[in-house]
Amino acid sequence: MRYLCYFAFLLMLTSCAGTSRNPRITHDELVMITTRLASDEFAGRGTGTSGDSLAALYIRKEFRKAKLAPHEGDGLQKFRVTVSAQMGEANKLTINSTEYIAGTDFVPLAISSNGTLNAEVAFSGYGFMVANDSMQWNDYKDLDVKGKWVMVLRGYPESNPAASAYGQFSTDRMKVLTARENGAAGVLLVSGEAWDPADNLEKPSRGESTAGIPVLQVKRSIADSLLKPSGKTLAEIETVALKELRPLSFITSSTANGEAEMIAREASTANVVMYLEGKTLPEEYIIVGAHYDHLGMGGPGSGSRAVDTVAVHYGADDNASGVALMVELAEKLAYSRDGYARSILFVAFSGEEMGLLGSKYFVENMGIKPSDVNLMVNLDMVGRLKEGNGVQVGGVGTALGLRDSVIAITDTTMLSLSFTEEGYGPSDHSSFYGKNIPVLVFTTGAHLDYHTPADTPDKLNYAGMVRIGELLTEIVSNAANDTERLAFQEAGPAGPSQSMGRRRGVTLGLMPDFAGNVKNGLRADFVTPGKPAAMGGMVKGDVIVAIEDKPVNNIEDYMFRLSQLKPGQTITVEVIRDEKRELLLIQL
Repeated sequence: MRYLCYFAFLLMLTSCAGTSRNPRITHDELVMITTRLASDEFAGRGTGTSGDSLAALYIRKEFRKAKLAPHEGDGLQKFRVTVSAQMGEANKLTINSTEYIAGTDFVPLAISSNGTLNAEVAFSGYGFMVANDSMQWNDYKDLDVKGKWVMVLRGYPESNPAASAYGQFSTDRMKVLTARENGAAGVLLVSGEAWDPADNLEKPSRGESTAGIPVLQVKRSIADSLLKPSGKTLAEIETVALKELRPLSFITSSTANGEAEMIAREASTANVVMYLEGKTLPEEYIIVGAHYDHLGMGGPGSGSRAVDTVAVHYGADDNASGVALMVELAEKLAYSRDGYARSILFVAFSGEEMGLLGSKYFVENMGIKPSDVNLMVNLDMVGRLKEGNGVQVGGVGTALGLRDSVIAITDTTMLSLSFTEEGYGPSDHSSFYGKNIPVLVFTTGAHLDYHTPADTPDKLNYAGMVRIGELLTEIVSNAANDTERLAFQEAGPAGPSQSMGRRRGVTLGLMPDFAGNVKNGLRADFVTPGKPAAMGGMVKGDVIVAIEDKPVNNIEDYMFRLSQLKPGQTITVEVIRDEKRELLLIQL
C-alpha cells in the first residue's frame, strides 16, 4: 500500500511538472525517474524482456530531454543474449524396451550438449575424484567409463557431518565434468532420497555453457531399473554411502538409449549510448555509466535472494537509482554555459546482472580507442545513503593522483567517503578497467532488500542522491576539462577469481573474462603482478585454451581444471597470443 501511495504521488508530480525540466539535480526529478524505472510497467527490467526494451526507450527519451545526442545511430546499441534454455522435442530415453517420458521421468539439464548415446551404464557413486591431505575419495578408481553412460548421485552425504568438506565438489557441473574427464560419453544424474525426498526434476531456466556430452536427470525409479541386474537399489547404495563415506562404483550391466536436446533462446537487448560533444578535445572522452537491467520477475536462476518468490523485482536501488542520477547529471552538465573540453559519453548498460554483458559488449564495440578515454565513472546502487553519509568509492588506485583529486573536491560535511584501490569489482567498471581505462565506482552499499521484490522507490534517500550528484558533477567536470590526462595504473584485482581459487586451494592470479566474449577459450582480462600466472609469463589478453594438455573452452572448464590442481604443482598452460599458440610453464 505504501508503494501504491508513492506511485500516486509520482503521477501527481508528473502532471504538475509538465514537460519542463530543472537543469539542476533535484529531489523531485530523481523521484520521478527512479519510480518510473522501478514500476510494474517495466516488470523488473529483466534482460531481453519487454520491460527491458521499454526501459531502454524511456532512458533514451530522458537523455534526449537532457539535450544529449546519440553516440551512434539512434542511441541504442543492440546486441543479443542467451536468456533461457528449454527442452526440445527430441529428448528420449529407453531402457530394456521401456520408453520413458521427457519432462515426467527425466529431463535434459541446461549443461547438456545435444546428442544421442546408446551405451552401457556405469554407476560411479557420488562421482567424486578428490585427493588432498584431508580428503581421499575416487569413485573412478578401477572403473572403466569410456564411451559409457555414467550414473551419478547428486549432491554429497550432507547428513553425515564428517562429509561436510565434500560439499565444494558436489555441483552437478563438477560431477559432469569429472565424468567427462574420465571418458564418459553421457551422464545420468539422480537424486537420492536423503538429498531430495520429493525426487524433483530440475527445470532449466537460464542457459549455461554446455559440457560437450548429453546430460540427463532421471527419477529414482529409472535408476532402480538400471541397477536391477546388480541386485542393488539406489536407497541401499545411498544408505551405505552416507554411513561409510567410501566409493561404491560398478558396471550395472544395463544399457540406456538416450537423446538430449536443449534449445537456447536468445533475445535482443540494448545499451543506451548518448553524449555531449567536447569543445576543444572532442575525440577524447569521459564515460559515465550505470546499468538499468535487473532481475525481472525473479524465480529460479534469476539471482533473486527471495528464491521461492515470483514477483516484480523492482530494483529501485539496484540500479534505477544509478540511472536516475546519471540522467540528472547529464542534464546538469548539458546546461553548462561554457561546455567541456572533452566529450562526455553516458551509457545505460543492459545485462549487468547476467555477468556484465552490456559493458563487455560496449568496450569491444564502442567505436572509441580505449586510450582516448580519460576516465570511466560507474554508478551502481547509490540510493540508500545512511546515517553517517557514507559513500564507497572504488577504483581510486587506477590512476596516479585520482584518490587525492576526489578528496580535494569532497565536502566532508555532506559526504563521508571510504576508498578502495582496486579497479576490478562486481559491476560494469570492471569491463573498462580491463582495457586500461581509469575507473571510479560509487555505491552506498548493500542492504537486506537487495535482489528481492522489496527494493522499492519509497525506501530511497533522494536528498542523499542529490549530494552524491553534486560531487559527481565536480569529478566529471574536472576530468572533462583538465588539460592533463589521467595516467592509468594497475590496481588489483581482488575479485572472484582469487576467492574461487582459494576455495579450491589454487589460484593463478588472474581475472578471467566472466562474460565469455571469447569462444573456445578463456581470456585473461587482468594478470596480477607477482602471482603464478604473471611469474610464468602470462600477460593480459592471453586466451587460455588448455591446462595440463586438457581443453579449456569457458570459465566453467577453467574453474574445473583449477580444482584438480595442488599448491606447489608446476603445470603447463597453453595460450593464444597475437593469433599464435604459446606454452607457458607455471608454478602454483
